[in-house]
Amino acid sequence: MANQFQSLKLKLINVGYNKLDHDWDFDNVISPFTRLYLITKGDAFVYHNKRKFHLSPNNMYLIPSYTYSSYKCNLSHEQYYISFFEELGSGLSIYNFVNFNYEVKASKLDETCFKRLLYLNPNRHLTNYDPEHYDNYPVLLGSEKKNTELSASNFIETHGIVKLLMSKFIDASIAPNKPNNTNLDRVLNYISENLHETLTLTVLANYCNMSKDHFSRSFKKHYGLRPTKYIQNRRLERFLLLLITTNYSVREIALKVGFENYTYFLRYFKERMGKTPVEFRKEHIVV
Repeated sequence: MANQFQSLKLKLINVGYNKLDHDWDFDNVISPFTRLYLITKGDAFVYHNKRKFHLSPNNMYLIPSYTYSSYKCNLSHEQYYISFFEELGSGLSIYNFVNFNYEVKASKLDETCFKRLLYLNPNRHLTNYDPEHYDNYPVLLGSEKKNTELSASNFIETHGIVKLLMSKFIDASIAPNKPNNTNLDRVLNYISENLHETLTLTVLANYCNMSKDHFSRSFKKHYGLRPTKYIQNRRLERFLLLLITTNYSVREIALKVGFENYTYFLRYFKERMGKTPVEFRKEHIVV
């Protein structure tokens, strides 16, 4: 099982310490990166994955990438925070393979890790904690540049600390989402690398040397979704990432991620996101 995570890459975007008040009030936030908080004082609330989390001192909180969330602070609270990209292999996500808790008790070591990240990565804090300011193309590109400017030792230590903090949220009480069939294990990589292609059940079943019915049932059993639904979700995630982090047109991005019927895609996007791709991009890109 451990071999599966040797390709895990975590890229730091921001790290800092914030003193927040009632202005920390945002709805329907969705980002292509993971957020992680350690609360030190006060209280606030975060809503995601159909749950309300009361942000309490001495606890840490994880918000996975591509997760709708809302944030609210009635009075004040203080938090360490980090945001980072995560990738497992060829565009896969660790959230496909491991079950996570979203709230855990923080230790002294955890707080030390946050302080060390701040020391290793000065000037990586948010100057404006409104998602419309920091969750956009120029800011995300800027974080990539800052990672390349780190020394080799600081880069490796930063990567190790973020991995350590993320590992605290893995739910060891639930068996990992690892298929028994190695072909099924590989098909997620195949899907991720070929989102721009026509991915029919026949194509995927043949790749796994299974019948279509057997493949569909096995995939649903191991991943909790039908293959077509999984592919649709992955295409939407990739679309959102490219929409926020590139200058390609909406039509170009749709084709790059495999949405061949552009008219259907626009209807589908509006149904899923409640707004058009152009509206979504305008909300998330600040120049």
